[in-house]
Amino acid sequence: MTIRFDNRVAIVTGAGNGLGKAYALELARLGAKVVVNDLGGARDGSAGQSNAEAVAEEIRAAGGEAIFSTGSVTDEDAMNAMVADAKAKWGRVDILMNNAGILRDKSFAKMSIADFRQIVDVHLMGSAICTKAVWDLMREQNYGRILMTTSATGLYGNFGQTNYGAAKLGLVGFMNSLGIEGLKNNIRVNTIAPAAATRMTEDVMPAEVLAKMGPETVVPAALFLVSEDAPDRATIAAGAGGFERAHITLTRGIQVAAADMTPETVAAQFDAISNREGEIVPDGVSAQAAMALGLSA
Repeated sequence: MTIRFDNRVAIVTGAGNGLGKAYALELARLGAKVVVNDLGGARDGSAGQSNAEAVAEEIRAAGGEAIFSTGSVTDEDAMNAMVADAKAKWGRVDILMNNAGILRDKSFAKMSIADFRQIVDVHLMGSAICTKAVWDLMREQNYGRILMTTSATGLYGNFGQTNYGAAKLGLVGFMNSLGIEGLKNNIRVNTIAPAAATRMTEDVMPAEVLAKMGPETVVPAALFLVSEDAPDRATIAAGAGGFERAHITLTRGIQVAAADMTPETVAAQFDAISNREGEIVPDGVSAQAAMALGLSA
């Protein structure tokens, strides 16, 4: 199977540098028309020059088609205008890659609520705003591929990143419900958990590790997740040549009689509740109720 994106229109946010730039360039190489979105700014979101125009020009110089947007993903009007520009030029939007992000790392004790809110606004709300901007168009087309960006911090935790972790796991929840809503209109929603050497990670990992983790090592998984034959509601971790799938699972747990429904029972049976043998990956909310009632498969 050869994956190409001929006649597809893709929006990539945060595409002025790093992963987003790598996504945009490869999409264009494989035939897509690309909207390169990048507000610019430093890693913490402070002001700076956008590279969106330069990336769009690089795509055009290589024979592709691209336009650029310097709007913030937190600005509803700007994102609606970006989508309108893409539709006016090319008639549709097939792919949205929600990649834009910033970091404001501090321990929770030292973190202001403003720092917490800003990270959630950019990563979680920004992805929701961009997705809302393309949603009706994708429904009308009966085609859409949307990618969220999570993180090992969101999935598993990391010191000093409570704000980032909350936003990143929120995106997995967003994907899970949005994917269900999009199925009838052939809109598939997936999530990438990248481990890559970018300005977001330049002081987080040792140089010798970063050398093996260029953005190009994440691109194959990300592009598969927005391809025509993409899965739905999948989270793929990617980086340094490794590709894994992350799941939120449910153990078989225990069922107890009404008389035993006490905190002491939960404490005494915590190891049994935690036993991962035979755990499942639920398809939806009904799975938890079924497990509680002892009705699971």
